[in-house]
Amino acid sequence: MKAYRAKNLAKEQINGNFISQYGLLRDYIEELKNANPGTTVHLEVENFTDPTSETRTFKRIYVCLGPLKQGFKAIGRDLLGLDGAFLKSAWPGQLLTSVGQDPNNGYYPLAYAIVEAETMLSWQWFLQCLGDDLGLDSRSKFTFMSDKQKSSLYVQGLIQAAERVFPSAEHRFCVRHITENIKHIFKGKIYTDAIWKLAACTTNAHYEREMDNLKRLNKKAHLWVSKIPPEHWSRSHFTGRALSDVFTNNMCEVFNSKLVDGRDKPIITLLEYIREYLMRKIVNVLKVIDKSSGLLTPYATKVMDSMIKEANRYNVQWNGEEHYQVTGPNGDQCMVNLRTNTCACRRWEVTGIPCRHVVASVWVKATHDPNVGKPETYVNPVYKMERWKAVYNYKVYPINDMTMWPKSKVPTQITAPKYHKPIGRPKKSRKKSVVEVEEGKKGKKANGKTLEVEEQGPSKKAKTVKKSRPPGSNACAGCHQKGHNIRSCTAAVEK
Repeated sequence: MKAYRAKNLAKEQINGNFISQYGLLRDYIEELKNANPGTTVHLEVENFTDPTSETRTFKRIYVCLGPLKQGFKAIGRDLLGLDGAFLKSAWPGQLLTSVGQDPNNGYYPLAYAIVEAETMLSWQWFLQCLGDDLGLDSRSKFTFMSDKQKSSLYVQGLIQAAERVFPSAEHRFCVRHITENIKHIFKGKIYTDAIWKLAACTTNAHYEREMDNLKRLNKKAHLWVSKIPPEHWSRSHFTGRALSDVFTNNMCEVFNSKLVDGRDKPIITLLEYIREYLMRKIVNVLKVIDKSSGLLTPYATKVMDSMIKEANRYNVQWNGEEHYQVTGPNGDQCMVNLRTNTCACRRWEVTGIPCRHVVASVWVKATHDPNVGKPETYVNPVYKMERWKAVYNYKVYPINDMTMWPKSKVPTQITAPKYHKPIGRPKKSRKKSVVEVEEGKKGKKANGKTLEVEEQGPSKKAKTVKKSRPPGSNACAGCHQKGHNIRSCTAAVEK
């Protein structure tokens, strides 16, 4: 116990006191706003019955740094991923995050909040704060991405909250979580592969063909998938408003993984952990930008290179206007309209990057129109290098030590929320699903040895573990017979 108490005292000197930091929240907010102009912070307290009391109990806090807000607006892509992660401190709660995609298709954090629990009310409050920062209303045609797990109550609360706050928004579900759900009911890799194929379809006709294949495979599986509206998870039913065909919530998963080491710290230390990480992230992206060149971002350049390579195999017929008939080597045929920036395969419409049919059409148009630019000029401006540089031109600024923070003029002081200590040792790791447990038992085999992954915070290290020998496989050193050793060998005793 002495070692335990000494460890807690050392951690308190490094990270701060859990209870006292709630009393400094108002001062921290003032310092944060002064250092980063345009920052939005919403602090909510529990309902109080005594208006004369000088204390208020903490409930929620929402933070959207001004530079990140300006940078997200500069992206020009109406897409946000939403996710939550539990806190591991003495006063547990939930960390809600909203993450977008930058012009290089990298994750771009926008806002974060600490709430009491992941419920419909907390998500509704979080979305309302986001809407105020981005100037959205109930008629906004925005796109949100979230996990989709029927067993998770917070996801259901998130969906209900989004429908209430933004009824006209497009809501996408993470396909990876849909595949995890189907594994509980229909065993076999063939069903998860069918889900991924359906999600990757870009046209309604292609989607219907894959659904027919699934129906022939298993009618019950077809019925289960039919209950999930395709506009939530299949590219064939996505609109082009978000300029992204993403159907997984990896942008939030990656951001949350970077915050693992900060989720067990006091509230101000946690908020500072997030802000400092955002400072480092912007600097790291700027280093990549300095090494990049060209009209498009590295991601868009890679996609266009593959489209140009594939377009060489396509034949094009021109109708004399802006319509082109493009035929592929496998007999696939699509119509391209360069006036409306559309293609029958819908890749250009959904992503904003020309597909191979469009590239081939641009080459044919260049033969009779000398003013036609390169295929790269038909890429949406959201993928241009200029836009990428403009987004990361907004930097997160540091703050001073707490001894130099301005004093808040609010007369009441924030106190820590009530916490009932549960029985047993506090859990530090996330509770894994049944599918994750089964996959973890299998492990990864290489060269007769098992490779296990050891999680240490946001990083993962692989370690090699020797496989144990099966019982009875050892040979006796005396008689060389299997099933026993030399200590219990009767032949050795007789000798």
